[in-house]
Order: sequence, then structure tokens, then C-alpha cells
Amino acid sequence: MRELYPPIEPYNTGTLKVSELHTIYYEECGNPEGKPAVFLHGGPGGGSIPSYRQYFNPEKWRLILFDQRGCGRSQPHAELRENTTWDLVGDIERLRERLGIETWTVFGGSWGSTLALSYAETHPERCAGLILRGIFMLRQKELRWFYQEGASYIFPEAWEDYLKPIPEAERDDLMQAYYKRLTSPNKRVRLKAARAWAIWEGSTSKLFPDPNVKKKFGREGFAEAFARIECHYFVNRGFFKSKEQLLENVDRIRHIPTFIVQGRYDIVCPMQSAWELHKAFPEAEFVVIPDAGHSVSESGILSALVDATDKFSKL
Repeated sequence: MRELYPPIEPYNTGTLKVSELHTIYYEECGNPEGKPAVFLHGGPGGGSIPSYRQYFNPEKWRLILFDQRGCGRSQPHAELRENTTWDLVGDIERLRERLGIETWTVFGGSWGSTLALSYAETHPERCAGLILRGIFMLRQKELRWFYQEGASYIFPEAWEDYLKPIPEAERDDLMQAYYKRLTSPNKRVRLKAARAWAIWEGSTSKLFPDPNVKKKFGREGFAEAFARIECHYFVNRGFFKSKEQLLENVDRIRHIPTFIVQGRYDIVCPMQSAWELHKAFPEAEFVVIPDAGHSVSESGILSALVDATDKFSKL
């Protein structure tokens, strides 16, 4: 099994004003003369963390990480206005142009895989490769499984905590009920809902649940951006034109070298979606980890991703 590369610090950080309202934070790591790659974090609203830098050989890669609109070190925090999938696709292009990069490898897991597919299908000529993990295509069946009924049968104890902020009379549409609270002018109401939403996802993301997850996912600054932005995207159906848009447009990217890794027991983004993408995109290398859930840090997924970045550094 592979391990992460040693921790590194960015050699460059900066901000990019992408609209009158939003400014995003970005950083460059590794080798300034290396092969360019961009890391698309999850959520939406999750932000970047230092360990993401360690999935890439710092001698081979020029790695760019950035915090998407409204989260991490980007400003304004937890902002929903001017925050759509297509705003983010535009931001990726603005960042590429700012950094003078012609083409790059795009790496994304969970929501990052959604955004990577959206970007690649819009700008295939800019993608030298795709590395995708925990496939999520933001379809209603995926959202209902995790936020309404399905995953609830596997983690009933965590589900009870997820339900607590919502009165029984509103539980027939939990995403809308949460959206009402996450957009409340009352900060206490927002934060209570945000913590419950975020902790639910954190509690279900690993094959062997992490006992520290409530502390990590329940932090005020993280939870509010994470929950508000996720729910905003989900009630708006990803801002896609059709419910199967990413699969319908997959022919645009089938020529791009692509690696897909999926945990067999992923509860957050069940394997059915990865399987459907694999069937529509048979040219991509597809690896199923038999003893993993959703998290990028689970050993089998981590090892496969480090192998993939090593392989792609030589393409």
C-alpha cells in the first residue's frame, strides 16, 4: 500500500477576484517547472486542507489548489449569491489563465468529481488527464438516497441526529426543510442546522467511522459554509440543464486519459454512479477498492490515487 508524500508548504499563494462579489484563494505547491495539476475539493463548500498536497510527487508536479466560492479562505464566507456550478467552472478557467497554464490534469473526488466532469465537458481541450474519486453526478436519486431515505437504514443512529433540527411535519422533504433553516436570518438556527447536516456526512464517510468526526465537521466556520453551499447546490439540482447532463455529455471527454477509483462501500456516493460512468466511459481505467467507503484518506483509495498521480506525471 502506498502512503502520502511528505507534507509540503506552498511556494506561492494568492487571491483572484472572480466577480464583483467573490475573491478566491489559491496556492501553488511542488515544482514550479513540473506537470500542472489542479485539485478540486469536495462539498461543495468543503475547502482545501494541507494533506491534499501530499497526493502528488512534489518533484514531478506543479499542483494548484484553491478554495471554491464561499468556503475555506475565499471570501465572502458561506455566500450563496453568484455561486453555481458554472460560476466555478468559469473560476477554474480564470485561474488557469492567471497562472499561464495551457493544459492541466484535473483531480477531483466526491463533489470534486462532479466539478471535474463539468469542467472537462465544457473545456476538454484544457484537460491533459482526469483523476476522479467517489463519483457523484448530483442526480435526484443520489441526493434522495443520502438526504431523504436509503443511507438512513445503514446509519440509523447518525440519522436520528440528522433529523433532530427538523420537525416531523417537514420531514417529507428534508433538503427543503434544511434549506429553510440554513438560509434563516437567525444565526443560531443556521448553525444548529449546519452542524447536524455536516456531521451526518462526516459520520458516514468512512468504512470504519472516525470518532473525531463530530468535532471536525461540527466546527462553526466549516459547518456553515459546507452545509449552506451544499444544500444550495442540491435544491437547485446542481444548476444542470438536465438530470443526466454529465452522462449525456461524456462523449466529449472519452479521449482524455482518465482514472476512476471508487470505494465498494461508499455510503455518501454509492458505487452505482461510478458504475454508470464506467459503462458510459469504458476507456477510463476503473478501480474498485473492496474495503473502503467514501473518504479520500482510506488506505486503499489513498494508495490508488497516489499510484494514479505517479502514472499521470509520466504521460
